[in-house]
Amino acid sequence: MKTKKRKLHIYLFRHGRTTYNVKGIFTGWKDAKLTKGGINDAKKIARKLKNKKFQAAFYTRLSRSKDTLKYVLKYHPECKILIEDNRMIERSYGILEGMSHKAFIEKIGDIEFDFKVYGDTIEDLSPKLRDKVESMLGMEEYEKIHRGWATPPPYGESFKMVKKRVKRFIKDLKKYMRRNNVNVAISAHGNSIRLFRHIMEKSSTFETCVWFVPYDKVYDYAIEV
Repeated sequence: MKTKKRKLHIYLFRHGRTTYNVKGIFTGWKDAKLTKGGINDAKKIARKLKNKKFQAAFYTRLSRSKDTLKYVLKYHPECKILIEDNRMIERSYGILEGMSHKAFIEKIGDIEFDFKVYGDTIEDLSPKLRDKVESMLGMEEYEKIHRGWATPPPYGESFKMVKKRVKRFIKDLKKYMRRNNVNVAISAHGNSIRLFRHIMEKSSTFETCVWFVPYDKVYDYAIEV
């Protein structure tokens, strides 16, 4: 007689909005703090997860990840294990960190950036700003540069590089969940979530590059044990 397989759950969510997010600044590994709106985002996530159960939670070294998780954990006394894992940290933007999106777009307009190097950074702009870049450059030129995947900005990471560390994290995470028979929550970042989704959902690089990851959404993945 076959044993019926059970499912364990991964609850993945993005930190709330930060001071850099609302000002349109490339954040990366800089430690921007949650805004009042970001705290409200965290509370929304907490309410969405209120009736779920998980026994372990993961976060990164950045305060926005830790602080968002604190609001979630208020409803989860059953969660006794907290683990820092920086493989789920935000993508590093290298020399762009701390630069405003506006300044970045102006430099593109002045042709100060090598499109082959900075093309995929356009994917981290809001849809409205992406449209502005397209209008500035013309659709043909825009299409050449904005589907980046493998070229990092100087001293930073490409999506492909982030995928490598997230893939290793997922492999170890599944082992951990099965070994300990636990559901988990993960307080992560826009781009680590982008690549987590890419791996778990088997999406194309095209889809992955154009996704926007909301601040108040929970991604629920089930694995069989």
